[in-house]
Amino acid sequence: MKIIFDNIIFSLQHHGGVSVVWHELYKRFLNDSEFDIYFLKFNKYNTLGKILEDKKINFTDNNLKKLPIKFQRYLNPSVFDKQDGIFHSSYYRTSPSAGLNNFTTIHDFTYEYYVNGIAKTVHNFQKLRAAQKSKKIICVSTNTKIDLLKFCPQINENDVKVVFNGVNEIYKPIEVANSELLRLVPFAKKEFVLYVGDRRSNYKNFKIAVEACQLAQMPLAIVGGGFLTPFEIQMLDSLLGVQNFKSLTGLSNTDLNLLYNCAAFLLYPTIYEGFGIPILEAQRTGCPVITSNYSSIPEVAGNGAFMIADITAQKMSEIIIQSKSRYSFCKQIIDYGLINSQKFSWDKCYHDTKEVYLETGI
Repeated sequence: MKIIFDNIIFSLQHHGGVSVVWHELYKRFLNDSEFDIYFLKFNKYNTLGKILEDKKINFTDNNLKKLPIKFQRYLNPSVFDKQDGIFHSSYYRTSPSAGLNNFTTIHDFTYEYYVNGIAKTVHNFQKLRAAQKSKKIICVSTNTKIDLLKFCPQINENDVKVVFNGVNEIYKPIEVANSELLRLVPFAKKEFVLYVGDRRSNYKNFKIAVEACQLAQMPLAIVGGGFLTPFEIQMLDSLLGVQNFKSLTGLSNTDLNLLYNCAAFLLYPTIYEGFGIPILEAQRTGCPVITSNYSSIPEVAGNGAFMIADITAQKMSEIIIQSKSRYSFCKQIIDYGLINSQKFSWDKCYHDTKEVYLETGI
């Protein structure tokens, strides 16, 4: 079976969750002899996309290759090699080329819920157009499938398959020397909490995490989401004090695993996620998670997290404070998290995606 992977995501972001999903998927298909793999050419901007430079792989051209990426991202490419097969885009494009069956992966509906204006209109149009033109649609969680059928009720539910994301196996319990931790943050083991990911979307509730740290008198390590803005620095300094927060960008999986192992909690107060990979990363290391019980989070976290219905700084801080006085307070949550996280892997994601491909009978 021939598959053309459209790597447009590598030209749209330097690094990010969708890039990780795409990278983990295609690198497994490259080693699967049942498939003849081709890639649409892309800009070498993305850190994960650059890995392809070292691979002996097949690229195929398309009619849009000379256009700027800002136009390409919204247009559907005609592929010059038109043998029968599958065209699977990393970000909401389809191909009109005869003989190709389009597949679309839908990650979330954040634009539909939380963005306004022309950006929302354009994104919604592109996503739903891709879904309507696809033979099969893959959603990364059951909640995302529910959202898809809500926003696009004309889609045939039988054409929608849920394939859960995975988690990198590098995340696991390890012994960490104090000197290793101090290389990253000026905090002691289990004497700080961790925040991972985007901070600027309102639904992520970053400020609530900061306020919870203030109430619990716990330092905060911040990973990802870009450099702190002047406003964020002022807010963090005002609530925590400059010595009680540390922001890290460009962190490797190895170093993030180290932080998960040393943190008292992962604070993940978001009220919407298409999936929520940091939950699983933390669970695999034995780091207890405090999060909400909205959207896809319950199906990803299972019983292995403190899930709050109406998430507030006060409620989050109460959990942190209780853990300080009761050593066994988090044990059951940690144990459930370790068990739950084993249900998810990139190998399983690949095998489940392969089953969806084979269902087409090409």
